[in-house]
Amino acid sequence: MDPLPGKFVWFEHLSADTGAARSFYERLLGWHVEMMPIGDDRYPLIMNGSDGIGGFVAAKSGEAPQWRGFLSVLDVDHSHRTALAAGAKSLQGPTEFGVVGRGATIVDPTGAVISLWKSTQGDRPDVPQAPPGQWCWNELWTADPRRALAFYEAAFGYGHETMDMGEQGSYYMLAKGGQSRGGIMRSDAPAQWVPYVAVADADATTAQAQALGGRTMVPPTDIPGIGRFSVLIDPQGATFAVIKLIPAQA
Repeated sequence: MDPLPGKFVWFEHLSADTGAARSFYERLLGWHVEMMPIGDDRYPLIMNGSDGIGGFVAAKSGEAPQWRGFLSVLDVDHSHRTALAAGAKSLQGPTEFGVVGRGATIVDPTGAVISLWKSTQGDRPDVPQAPPGQWCWNELWTADPRRALAFYEAAFGYGHETMDMGEQGSYYMLAKGGQSRGGIMRSDAPAQWVPYVAVADADATTAQAQALGGRTMVPPTDIPGIGRFSVLIDPQGATFAVIKLIPAQA
């Protein structure tokens, strides 16, 4: 598989109770977990059917529950240096992770955390539409979207398109290699990347999340021409979104 720089290719759930997090998402989204050996350790690999899409990781002391996106780059060391020069702070310098790849973790200038990643296996190809249970979008919520946009363009070579959201201001769609890869929007919530997972029914998934102990931040809402989504907070406190996509045109 070829690398796809600029694509968010992996997501890890960080919390103090990985067992409870695993139970919630397995029941909500139909995922299952396989333990993957990495050196002397075993990594709880999130599987959507036969596809590995992320992992459950114990949060460090003081680390907020979160979903953390991994951004594909061609050279982790170079991208890490470029990000720091553009105003980011380093949480973890470039590090080898067994035979699976090399990564680093940064905090962008507005306070959102992402990881940089280069897989030894390349990146899963893009598909016309993500199937249920698969990640399909990543969205940065920040109090300073223009500063965030300038950073991601300078550090990772994104271009962008702008959508007018009225009172909510501008929505910036990041693009690279001819593909839209993520969005940036203004929010009063703490700066964070919020990943979207495709589902068959956003309303039913939202109701099930509530029954399993989750909370609704944004109730099911239509996005004209895109689909119907909601934003949820899981029982551990991590924010994520679900979306029923309008079927892709043949």
